[in-house]
Amino acid sequence: MTNGWGRQSRDRAVAQFNLDAEEMNERHHLTFDTYEEGKLTLHEYLDRVVFYTARRFSREDFVNFMYGESTALPGTIEFFKALKERYQLRVIAVSNEGRELNDYRIKEFKLHELFDAFISSCFVHLRKPDKDIFQMASDISQTAPMHSLYIDDRSMFVEVAKTLGMHGLHYKGLEEAKLTLKGWGFDVDQPAG
Repeated sequence: MTNGWGRQSRDRAVAQFNLDAEEMNERHHLTFDTYEEGKLTLHEYLDRVVFYTARRFSREDFVNFMYGESTALPGTIEFFKALKERYQLRVIAVSNEGRELNDYRIKEFKLHELFDAFISSCFVHLRKPDKDIFQMASDISQTAPMHSLYIDDRSMFVEVAKTLGMHGLHYKGLEEAKLTLKGWGFDVDQPAG
């Protein structure tokens, strides 16, 4: 999936709602970690970052915009669901995300059909790259790190997972991931069946 509320989404929000980019980004960086750790609600985060002053748009309009920034990457969820089914894999989500965005994405994209558990920063009060969040995923899944594969679009997070002994795949796109998985012995041409 796309990132829930990344830099590009915030840039689009600045343009859509005619916000001061520098002010919004500074406020975002000062408070977003606290939101992702589950210590603020989305309402509180938005009070600090957007609605600290009167606006010509509603909170509902802004939240709907935020939710609309989440999109599935074509074929990716389906591919990994099929791979999971074929190989009877346990799949655990490890993510940095605020509760409301996390809940929305799980429900909207039926992520519970892919993931067996969600080790989300808003639930566990840890954020990547803290290695403890990766260890927690390993403990909850009851899978030794050496028998795990961590996939992420951020290379730093993959590097941290590898320090625990996990295998890592820096995700740059589905076709490249399929080639890497094929090299590790997975049948990626027809993963279902």
